[in-house]
Amino acid sequence: MIQKPKGTKDLLPSESYKWQKVESKVKKVLESYNFKEIRVPVFEHTELFQRGVGETTDVVQKEMYTFNDKGGRSITLRPEGTAGVVRAFLENGIGSLPSPVKLWYNMGMYRYENVQKGRLREFHQIGAELIGSKSYLADVDTILMANNIFEELNIPNIKLTINSIGCPKCRSEYQKILREFIGKNLDKYCDTCKTRFEKNPMRILDCKEKRCKELNIGAPMMIDYLCDECKEHFENVKSMLNVAGLKFEIDPGIVRGLDYYTKTVFEFIDEKSGLTVLGGGRYDGLVEEFGGQSTPAVGFATGVERLMEIYNEYNKDVEDKKPDLYILSLGELENKKALELSLNLRKAGYIVEKDIFERSFKSQMKYADKIGAKNLLVIGENELNSNIAKIKNMKSGEEKEVKLLVEDIKNNI
Repeated sequence: MIQKPKGTKDLLPSESYKWQKVESKVKKVLESYNFKEIRVPVFEHTELFQRGVGETTDVVQKEMYTFNDKGGRSITLRPEGTAGVVRAFLENGIGSLPSPVKLWYNMGMYRYENVQKGRLREFHQIGAELIGSKSYLADVDTILMANNIFEELNIPNIKLTINSIGCPKCRSEYQKILREFIGKNLDKYCDTCKTRFEKNPMRILDCKEKRCKELNIGAPMMIDYLCDECKEHFENVKSMLNVAGLKFEIDPGIVRGLDYYTKTVFEFIDEKSGLTVLGGGRYDGLVEEFGGQSTPAVGFATGVERLMEIYNEYNKDVEDKKPDLYILSLGELENKKALELSLNLRKAGYIVEKDIFERSFKSQMKYADKIGAKNLLVIGENELNSNIAKIKNMKSGEEKEVKLLVEDIKNNI
């Protein structure tokens, strides 16, 4: 038997209805802020992610699914959503729309990484991108929208942590100081960190190797070297979050794993597990990096698999939709009537089941019970001749007489 590849997962009907419920709730929050859905290709030219995500990141260096197509072009399965959305923003002239442009997505992502709880090689992200505003108010709105998602999903014990990683101007000065700190022990760092030392030493602070983490203890923090503009921006973000009544902690260690971030970065962390459930920040240079005009932006993404794990902890009573009606019929003419009624009731929005096995009366009764049908309508010879049947509420046992007409049935289920 052929099995699924490592790091992938089948989403079965016993779980998919929960995903649909969560996705529907998240969509409701995003649309309340006037975000519109966008869908971009599952694969892009590799250069898009090298330039956008950053050549010194773990994603580009270690985790991308990259291959040459039949034309010899280097192609990569998308490892994250922002780069593709910004490419689409530019290529399709979306920047001509009223600013800011607000886009959201729900897409599969692909990273070749160690499989662990809540982390797969094929995974899903829901993300939002607000493109066009450089104001701290855009940062605040984006963070509040993310927090609204957890409120809508009834997920408590989520902690917001924020940081500022500055702009290219102040980051350049900070990197000189960081290189001085790291350079003293550079020979003790892993090979990957050594390659990052000149290009982007901040990536060394994001290394997951135990040895490198220990060497990074006491490293200077970007937040202490912000220029006046970045410092004012961050102070305004904090002030407005306080006005909104949203508690937060400042974590100078947040650098995020992608190179395009500037100024505000944030993470929503599950206090029970300590894992990041949602993360994001500002990325003011990405549109320009892809050939567009200088355009500020801010966004976030949440891994749906990890979000679902936490959602299921606090929402035990989520139930799949059950059939509103099972129509039990025996005989050719009776089956025709059942077919007619089921088609019209389904068009009216009801979930309707009927026999397609030519089962016995007893077997149909058992099946209706097993699938949790809320109501049962029996059509036999007598019912067909009189055009009157009984609907039974399967939970209470109550029976009602109805005409074999769609409107009458609708009023009694």
